[in-house]
Amino acid sequence: MNAPQGPPIIIIRKKAAHAGHHGGAWKVAYADFVTAMMALFIVLWLLNSSVQVRKAISSYFRDPSGSGKLSGSASGGTGETVSIGKDNMEDLKEKLEQAVKKRPEFEKLKNYVQLSVTGEGLRVELLESEQGIFFDSGSSNLSEAGEELINKLAEQLVKLPNNLLIEGHTDSRPFNGRRDYTNWELSVDRANAARRIIDAHGARPGQIIQVRGFADQNLLDRSHPESASNRRISVIVRYQDATAGDAPASDAAAPGKENGKAPPEKKAGK
Repeated sequence: MNAPQGPPIIIIRKKAAHAGHHGGAWKVAYADFVTAMMALFIVLWLLNSSVQVRKAISSYFRDPSGSGKLSGSASGGTGETVSIGKDNMEDLKEKLEQAVKKRPEFEKLKNYVQLSVTGEGLRVELLESEQGIFFDSGSSNLSEAGEELINKLAEQLVKLPNNLLIEGHTDSRPFNGRRDYTNWELSVDRANAARRIIDAHGARPGQIIQVRGFADQNLLDRSHPESASNRRISVIVRYQDATAGDAPASDAAAPGKENGKAPPEKKAGK
C-alpha cells in the first residue's frame, strides 16, 4: 500500500527588470565630475601663469565686450593684448621690428627706422633723408613709403592697451615756403599726419594722449643742426604702468640730450 503524498511543491522564480539603464542619472553625475576636474586644471594653470596673463584674463571677464581700456579687452574683447610694462617692452620692440622687416622695401628703409627702449617707453623714429623718404620736402604730405610704413606700425600699436605719444621734429633750416608758416607748424602737422593714420586703424578714444611739435629744439644730430636726420617723426609707446609725472617730455634716452638735461619742450600754437 502506497504512502499518501502531500501537495506538489511549486517554486516561482521572478526575474528582476532593469529600470531603463538606471534612468540616465549616472550621466549627470559623470558630467559634473568632468566639469569639476576641468575647473581644477584651469585653476592650477592660472596659478602657474605670469602676472600679465592673469591680469589679461581677469580684465577680459570684467569687460568681455571689449569696450573698456583694460588689458585683455581693449582689442575687441579678444583677450589678445597683454599689458606692456618696463619688464617686457623689449618683447614689443622685437615684434615691431619683425613686422617692419616683412615690408618688401625694408632693405631701403632699415637705416631710417630706429627703435629704442627709453625711460618713457618704446620710441619708434622715422628719420628723413636729404631727398625725403617719408614726407614730401617742406610738406606734411606723406610719401607712399611713409604711409605704408606708418600703416604697418599702426596695425600693431592699436592692439596695445598702452597710451601713445607722437612727436614731430625738423632741422634748423628756416622754412621758406610761407611767411606765416614755420618749422613749428611743420613739425606739428607732420605729427598730426601720423596721428590720423593711427586713428584710422582703430585707436581707442584717448589712446593717443599727446601730439608734440618740437621744431628744431630737440635735434638728433646737434653737431650738424641742418642734417636731414634731424627731420623725423617719433611715436612713443608709454609703459602701461606709467603716470603723468613718470618721465619728462624728452627723457634721458631721448635724442638730443646734453649734460643730463633735456631741452624744454615747446609746442606750436593751434
